[in-house]
Amino acid sequence: MAEVGAPKAARITAGPVSSPAMPIGKVSAVEAESRPTGIGELDRVLGGGVVPGAVILLAGEPGVGKSTLLLEVAAQSARRGQRTLYVSGEESAAQVRLRAGRTDALVDELYLAAETDLGAVVGQVDAVDPTFLVIDSVQTMAHPEVDGAPGGVTQVREVTGALVRLAKERNIAVVLVGHVTKDGAIAGPRMLEHLVDVVLAFDGDRHSGFRMVRATKNRFGPSDEVGCFDMVDTGIVEVSDPTGLFVSEHAEPVAGTCVTVMMEGRRPLLAEVQALVGPSAAPQPRRTTSGLESSRVAMVLAVLGNRAGLKLTDQEVYVATVGGVKITEPVADLAVAISVASSVMDKPIHPGLIAIGEVGLAGEVRRVGGLEKRLAEAARLGFTKAIIPADVPNRSKESKPMDIEAKYGLRTFAAGDIRAALTAAGLT
Repeated sequence: MAEVGAPKAARITAGPVSSPAMPIGKVSAVEAESRPTGIGELDRVLGGGVVPGAVILLAGEPGVGKSTLLLEVAAQSARRGQRTLYVSGEESAAQVRLRAGRTDALVDELYLAAETDLGAVVGQVDAVDPTFLVIDSVQTMAHPEVDGAPGGVTQVREVTGALVRLAKERNIAVVLVGHVTKDGAIAGPRMLEHLVDVVLAFDGDRHSGFRMVRATKNRFGPSDEVGCFDMVDTGIVEVSDPTGLFVSEHAEPVAGTCVTVMMEGRRPLLAEVQALVGPSAAPQPRRTTSGLESSRVAMVLAVLGNRAGLKLTDQEVYVATVGGVKITEPVADLAVAISVASSVMDKPIHPGLIAIGEVGLAGEVRRVGGLEKRLAEAARLGFTKAIIPADVPNRSKESKPMDIEAKYGLRTFAAGDIRAALTAAGLT
C-alpha cells in the first residue's frame, strides 16, 4: 500500500486580453446598432435590422424559399453600399446567378462564390472583405481539420463555432442557412442554436405561396414577432397586411362560416373557420380538420352535444381554415362552435360578426389575451359585431367591453357560456 496524494488542478496562467475592461457606461454601443435590411417584414422579426457581428440562423423545410429570401436580403444590403458575399454550398455560381436574374438581384456590390471548404470560405472573406456574409448552407460546409462528413454533428458544431468567431473578430453580420429534420426541428446538435445570436424559423404550406418567418431566439430584439411573405414568380415579396389572405369573400352570407382573430406573435390576424355537417351512413362518422388541432375540434363538438343540445353523433363534421393558415391557440374554439352550429341549422350568421373566446369542458367561454388588439384589428377591417367572453376582468390593462364599443365602434356581446354565444350569433 502506498499513499498517493489527490491530483492538483492545473493552474491557468494569465494571458493577453483583447481589450481592457471598463465601466459598462463608457462602452460605446454605436457598433451594435442594427442596420435595416430593406425588407420591412424581416426587420420586424429581427428587431429593427441586422446587428454587425451577429450570427443569424435561418432554418426551414426544403423548397420553402430560404435561398430566395436570403438572396433578396443580400441584394438589398448591396444596394445600400454594403459589400456582401453570398457563399453557396448547394448550388453552383451559375445556378445562383440564374435565380438572381429572375428576382432582379444583380447588384455590383453583391459577390458570389460556390465553396464547401471552410478554409476556402475564409479566403473568400479575406479577398472580398464584406460587411455581410451569407452561408447557404451550414450543413454543406466542412472544416479541414475535423474528421467526419459535412452535415455531421462534429462538423456542424466546429464550422458554426469558427464562423461565430469570424463574425465577432471582424464585425461581420453572418446569416447561416440551416436544414430541418422530418419533424421540423433544426438539424444538427442543440448547441447550434446556443452558439448563434438569432434563430429564425421559415415555414409555410406547400400548396400556398404564403410564408412566415418566426424568431425563436433573438438577443437583439423580441422573440415573438412574425414576418409575412408571399412566393411569386419573380421571387419572394413581403406582405404587410396578410389578413385578407385568410378571409374569403362571399356575395351572400353562407351557413357554416365564422371569423375569429388569432395572434401571430404581436400581430393580430383575422382567420375564417368553415364547417360542413351532414348525415353519415357509417357507424363511425368522420371528423376531419384542416388548419386546426383535431383534439380541440373534437372537444368543441363534445361540448356542443352535451352543453348546447346539438346532436352530432350520427353526423359527419368537416372543419377547416381559409388560406391554409394554422391556428394553434384556443381562441378559435368559439368560432368553431358557431360555424358548426350554423352548418347544422343551415342558418348563416351576420357577415360583420366575429367570435373570440376559448370554450371549456363545462361550456363556459373563457377569456383570451390581447382582446383589445384583436377587436381593434376587426374594427379596422369593417366588422361591426363581436362575441367575446363575459369574464373580462375590469382591473386588467385591457379596456372594458363598453370602452371598446366607444373607442372602435364595435358592438360587443359578452357570452358566459356556449348557449349564450349561440344566442348572440342568432342560432337559437
